Amino acid sequence: MCAIKKRSELADDTGMLQQLDRIDRAILKQLQNDASISNVSLAAKVKLSAPACLRRVERLKEMGLIRGVVALLDPKALGAGMLVVIGVVLDRSTPESFAEFEKAAQKVSGCMECHVVTGEFDYFMLVRTRDSESFNRLHAEQLLYLPGVRQIRSFMVLKEILSTTKFPL
Repeated sequence: MCAIKKRSELADDTGMLQQLDRIDRAILKQLQNDASISNVSLAAKVKLSAPACLRRVERLKEMGLIRGVVALLDPKALGAGMLVVIGVVLDRSTPESFAEFEKAAQKVSGCMECHVVTGEFDYFMLVRTRDSESFNRLHAEQLLYLPGVRQIRSFMVLKEILSTTKFPL
């Protein structure tokens, strides 16, 4: 019997975080801080041999806990310093209207996130753009043409207090 569960087998597990031991958590914390760390350096930090550390990292990937390794870019340095939170209300609440909107939302320039939510709005989108003028253009050229939209409310972020990719372990 294989000791490593596949991602599909873990889909029903609700306490996956509880299944992790101290070393798994230490590996995940280190990788969240700097995913470019070499395996040898990572192994030293978590007090494992390099081969054992590599096996653990591969197991964490197989479990679906590590989805990918990316470089975090500076939006301001890349000319996208303005963050806008957009609340969207659809005309209809049908599976077809949701699917059509979701497909179109993925193509909106600068859209970093899109979430189905409960409450007053159907979706919240996070969009990055250069400034208010470029957002106005985006609004006029793309957002107004999203399918099935009854209402769009835009909230320009004045100050980012917390923005992190680090999951609390």
